[in-house]
Amino acid sequence: MQSIVEAVVSKIKPQDMTLSTAQRISQKVRERAEQMGVKAVVAISNRAAHPVLVESMDDAYIASYDIAVQKAFTVVSLKMSTAALKPLASPGGSLYGIQFTNGGKIVIFGGGEPLKNGLGEIIGGIGVSGGSEEQDTALAAYGKEIFEKGKYL
Repeated sequence: MQSIVEAVVSKIKPQDMTLSTAQRISQKVRERAEQMGVKAVVAISNRAAHPVLVESMDDAYIASYDIAVQKAFTVVSLKMSTAALKPLASPGGSLYGIQFTNGGKIVIFGGGEPLKNGLGEIIGGIGVSGGSEEQDTALAAYGKEIFEKGKYL
């Protein structure tokens, strides 16, 4: 029989991103994108940076698919948001040129956020593409908030 502590920890420490969780987060992000007038692609990866879900809103840019997937890869791979990576990868930054590594899969502009469980461990990432950098950044941050505060339940 499971102790109360084990039951609580199992609730706040999922081992990985599930499809069900990814679907609920994506739905909330797509609803927000629709309110903003953005036709977005939402990608959610697991702790290994592999896609769990990719959803494209009707009439989203074709290019946004790969960008969203790569943002979700980047945030898990580098353990930081793509917005935080941007200044580090700019000319003169300590990670200048990183976007040319990993087969070109590293994205150095906003729209990606790592997703952490209740213990602060990264268990996935969200990448959003389709709007301006500011819109994508806001939508990814919203997805992160939805996940980390359990608002998708």
